[in-house]
Amino acid sequence: MSATRVPPPKPSERVGATRKAENGRINDEPDFQTLLRAWLESHRASLIDSLRRLARQPIGSFFTCLVMAIALSLPMGLALLLDSVERLGGSWQRAAQVSVYLDLKASEQRGEALRDEIAAMEDVAEAQWISREQALEEFQQLSGLGDALRELPENPLPGVVLVTPREIDKARLEALRLRLAELPDVNQAQLDLLWVERLSAILKLGERFVFGLTLLLVLALLLVIGNTIRLHIENRRTEIEVIKLVGGTDGYVRRPFLYMGALYGLGAGLLAWAVLAYGLNWLDQAVVRLAGLYGSDFALLGVPLADGLSLVLGAVLLGYIGAWLAVARHLRELAPR
Repeated sequence: MSATRVPPPKPSERVGATRKAENGRINDEPDFQTLLRAWLESHRASLIDSLRRLARQPIGSFFTCLVMAIALSLPMGLALLLDSVERLGGSWQRAAQVSVYLDLKASEQRGEALRDEIAAMEDVAEAQWISREQALEEFQQLSGLGDALRELPENPLPGVVLVTPREIDKARLEALRLRLAELPDVNQAQLDLLWVERLSAILKLGERFVFGLTLLLVLALLLVIGNTIRLHIENRRTEIEVIKLVGGTDGYVRRPFLYMGALYGLGAGLLAWAVLAYGLNWLDQAVVRLAGLYGSDFALLGVPLADGLSLVLGAVLLGYIGAWLAVARHLRELAPR
């Protein structure tokens, strides 16, 4: 008795059979989900390959990250020190106070009313009233001429309104001084513009120095990461030529090196954050002792979380850009022979 061959109910559902579209044509194009899965798998393989290659050279990878970390920590550390110094002795705005001297005949009630009027101005952050008695008492304590001043028939010092501006700008400060000098019962409005100019020049000098140093070190970082990636490319030249010979795209060849640059940047950013945190804490101990001798509670600022995260993200971006530039430069030379 011969066996009866039973055909499958749906031949198109056989294993390995090619599906047909509704119009009868063969559909060779993969769907979006398959493409996405292949894309993610390719990136995962490139990331794992980069991690393995860095792990094979732990000492060299560490010192490369350390060099990058030192270059990153210098401008960030100077910027944090500049921010900390700005808090020394109070805000910088207080260093540019305008002293408004009233007439000797002005009463204390008039001085308090004038203080409230000045405090309501747009360019004024704070106004403080110092009466004639308070001014004389402070002068006696600071000058050491208490006994001599007591022999005077009357108080020679006028009442003063100390005005703290909102912003340090020479033109706006001069306009504010002229406006205050025209108020009733005001004898003189004094502002040390030379000190304001010096203060502004110091701040601008510090900012420009940090900015220039940042640009130079960013260029140095790009050169370091570019040279490191170039060495990795040379070590894998034969492998890359074979990949391109069998049809590998430039994006496929470039991807592992981009991940390697980003990993170098990530390690350098984390190391730079640790170096800054330890260095500022070590320096803060001496600063606190010195400030304590002058009766101040001044202390250095640490590394804020936002600045630390920005440092790490910036380092990753620099590593990625440096790797991209290095691969783009040598990609033309990687054609199969």
